[in-house]
Amino acid sequence: MNVGLKILAALAVSLGPFAAGLSKGYMSPAIASMQDPHHKNASFTVSDQQASWIASLSLLGALIGGILGGVVMRYGRRSILLAAALPYTLAWVATAFSTSVDMISATSFCGGMLVCCITMITQVYITEIAVPEIRGCLSSVSKILSQIGILISYSLGAYLNWQQLAFVVATAPILLFLALLFIPETPSSLFLRGKEEEAADSLQWLRGPDSDIRQELATIRTNILASKQYHNGRAGKLKVLLSKRLTRPVLITCGLMFFQRFTGAHVFSFYAVPMFKKTFRMMNPHGGAIATSAVQLLASCLSGMLIDNVGRLPLLMISGVMMSIALAGYGSYAYYMTIFMNSTDLTQTEPGAYDWIPLICVLTFTIAFSLGISPISSLLIGELFPLEYRSTGSALATSFSHLCGFVNVKTAADIQDHIGLYGLFWLYAGISVLCLLFVVLFVPETKGREIDEMDPKYVESLCINR
Repeated sequence: MNVGLKILAALAVSLGPFAAGLSKGYMSPAIASMQDPHHKNASFTVSDQQASWIASLSLLGALIGGILGGVVMRYGRRSILLAAALPYTLAWVATAFSTSVDMISATSFCGGMLVCCITMITQVYITEIAVPEIRGCLSSVSKILSQIGILISYSLGAYLNWQQLAFVVATAPILLFLALLFIPETPSSLFLRGKEEEAADSLQWLRGPDSDIRQELATIRTNILASKQYHNGRAGKLKVLLSKRLTRPVLITCGLMFFQRFTGAHVFSFYAVPMFKKTFRMMNPHGGAIATSAVQLLASCLSGMLIDNVGRLPLLMISGVMMSIALAGYGSYAYYMTIFMNSTDLTQTEPGAYDWIPLICVLTFTIAFSLGISPISSLLIGELFPLEYRSTGSALATSFSHLCGFVNVKTAADIQDHIGLYGLFWLYAGISVLCLLFVVLFVPETKGREIDEMDPKYVESLCINR
């Protein structure tokens, strides 16, 4: 079996998450640039509240994009990625030419809607083309490219203003569009639309020209036909939504998405530079953001090597423990800075003597987040949902995820005003502890499990669940 072609296809669609990473990394240096009074080309000023709206509206757009992606996914994974790529470039070009807060807020919303479609469908595409032995690794490829995108934005953001950086982000969807021209649609998607000959050609391309695909093709054909009959036999939308085959994966994936969003990761992503300015006394905030992104990239690479060998659950549990400790530590340091900022002991110390403490806490959190809950929660969306509910389930989980992200990013500044930066991160630490309990009690291990259309026992499971 030719593994190289599957990797090539995964790399091609992972240019979507790369574009998403560029956009995620854009916000932190861009907001700092928009609020910089020395920015020569500034045609408008941005307050803290306006900055929170600009950052959070991309997530509100992603909420709509998750629903839209679930609806249009039935028309093909590759086809929708092609359709979304160039409009996403146009959204970033419009961002670069924005002349008001309202305009940049609108482009942020539209960009978030498009990039959510891209990232959600990318995960489904990778899940459908991969064999179980390397599915976790291939899924991590998209996370790694996303982290590379964040690192590039943070690094360039130290030298470019927000308009110049927007033009850089605009190039990534063009690369995605060009790469998609050279890879096939997923066999599962083609079978679902009745295109059996094209599905066979796609599977042959993915498995290699010398591979015997007859048995795998027959299994996929049988399972998809059974799935269609099962789905058509379910009377009414309400009965479909209440099916155990849908509700259990929805509750698990939405639970993981809630914890992923409310453990502070998005606050670090969107407000890294402004936040480091509040806790660093001497260290360059841009340098801290770049170091964080570089560590996140290395942790994503490590996760890719471990996820198919160690399993999903051990990594999730390690992630929960490390995040709790790191967030509690950062909150404690912020409390220390708040209480003792003007004390004699602190003023007599060398400026910047304690800057390493918050940096270590953030780096530890970043490693824990990138090692476990970040890649695995996305991977489980593709693995847990049955074939007949994959579009619906992916849309529900992804939309819920971005709703949580919007609420978290928009309210972080308000919560900080009421309970302080230290209170905000102690809250996140408590949520991380609950995340650990949730993983232990409810999340199943999916290491080595076949997805439905490739599972020889899938038809039997449909009969049992009727």
